[in-house]
Amino acid sequence: MSKMAEEKTDVSVEHEENTVSEVDLGRLAEVGSPERLAAERKLVRKLDMRLLPTIFVIFIMNYIDRNGITTARLQGFQQDLGLSDLQYSVVLSILYASYCPAQIPSNMALNYLKRPSWYIGCCVIGWGLTSALTGVTKGYSGVLATRFFIGLPEVVLYLTAIYLLSRWYTKKELAFRSAILYSGLLLSNAFGALMAAGILSNMDGKRGIRAWRWLFYIEGSITIFIGIISIWALPDYPGNTTWIVGDERRLALVRLAEDAGEADQDTAEDTPLAGLRMAVQDPLVWTFAFMTTSQLLGLSFVSFFPTLTATLGFSTTISLLLAAPPWLLAGAICCLNAWHTDKTGERFFHITGWWWAVMVGFIISLCTMNTGARYFSMFLMALGYVGFAMTLVWVSNSIPRPPAKRAAAIGMVNGIGNLGNLMGSYVWKGEWGPEYHQSMIVSLCALALSSALSFGIRQHLIHRNKQLERDAMANESRVREAAILEGITFEQALEKRKGFRYLY
Repeated sequence: MSKMAEEKTDVSVEHEENTVSEVDLGRLAEVGSPERLAAERKLVRKLDMRLLPTIFVIFIMNYIDRNGITTARLQGFQQDLGLSDLQYSVVLSILYASYCPAQIPSNMALNYLKRPSWYIGCCVIGWGLTSALTGVTKGYSGVLATRFFIGLPEVVLYLTAIYLLSRWYTKKELAFRSAILYSGLLLSNAFGALMAAGILSNMDGKRGIRAWRWLFYIEGSITIFIGIISIWALPDYPGNTTWIVGDERRLALVRLAEDAGEADQDTAEDTPLAGLRMAVQDPLVWTFAFMTTSQLLGLSFVSFFPTLTATLGFSTTISLLLAAPPWLLAGAICCLNAWHTDKTGERFFHITGWWWAVMVGFIISLCTMNTGARYFSMFLMALGYVGFAMTLVWVSNSIPRPPAKRAAAIGMVNGIGNLGNLMGSYVWKGEWGPEYHQSMIVSLCALALSSALSFGIRQHLIHRNKQLERDAMANESRVREAAILEGITFEQALEKRKGFRYLY
């Protein structure tokens, strides 16, 4: 460790908490030393014990609230409000009319805001309140309004969580943590179905209120409570989180700089608009966006999963109970898949391979209406979301710097990609049931297209790695910041930058 690392330096800065210069540049143990490894384990454990459980629970309630409308449909929601099949499809899709356009500005704002804990918490409270208000709607216009406005606060969750994780965890740690969070979304389909089974079977007529209305009241109230708790529990950024201080704060910044060979900080020129401009001009971002669109179109059955289990011929309660096991399995496999992804550093097969399992499930359902075979195919369908859980992790790994561009890129990919969900709202038409052959053919073709785009991304990243072998292509200002953080010379930091590789 050089002299620079041994001295404590006080530097005045223009920016606020989240800058390298404000961090006390005291001594850090050598990379790979027992002391350094112990310090990193302690930091990561602290994050894992506080950040992950909070986001995990938020993720569970997010999809429970979003998909409550599909379970309510089984207990008279559509009939009580007098909705036609087309109107019901519009009610499903209108969420994405607000959700998709808000993705990019939301993530750009997150990179600009200093307190994402408040941003996330307030949005959770907002969508919980909007979800609860769905229970008081009397007709088509009312439920349309609540579904439109629930998309605005919900926009913050997945993108914000992935981006926030990328500001704390290295790329070798990111996939598994992201999968733990995303497994919350998968398990929400199971827990939501189980919760709905209890409410819909026991609350109908209580205080003269229909059971499906109780469903929205109860689930929305739980979400509001969790939103209040999350404001306290979530971290902000490494430079301004109140419960990460001193050497831990500097270590949080240094380890990310070491991970990429340059500081994980925006320069004065890297404004949110500049980040958006860089993302829009990058063909790789658009390829990821189109891949995600076709992927989510192929996986759009998720909004109709209770309806699909109802085609097996059982009662409402049994159908909801049958909807849970496929998602419990998918949640467990999601974590195992991500753990193996982190161990190997491989992305393509850990994402795309699960889409192929969904395609096999569609083929089985296209060939038979046998109850056992069709239910088995639903397990294969649910596994498709194991791959989707890694998609934005791959985006974050492939577009690592600067953070302003990464934030805009994640927003673009998820915002444009969710147009697939919007289109999917019209693919699973009631008139095509109970076989839904046309729906499955459309979804199968969409997954085939996303597989081809994913392969193209893989080949492109292989080519970029070969370029890196010929030229370090370092950004001098960020490498200099990394050198200051790590207490090494600029030349040493530049040499370490050559070790960075895109994961494919």
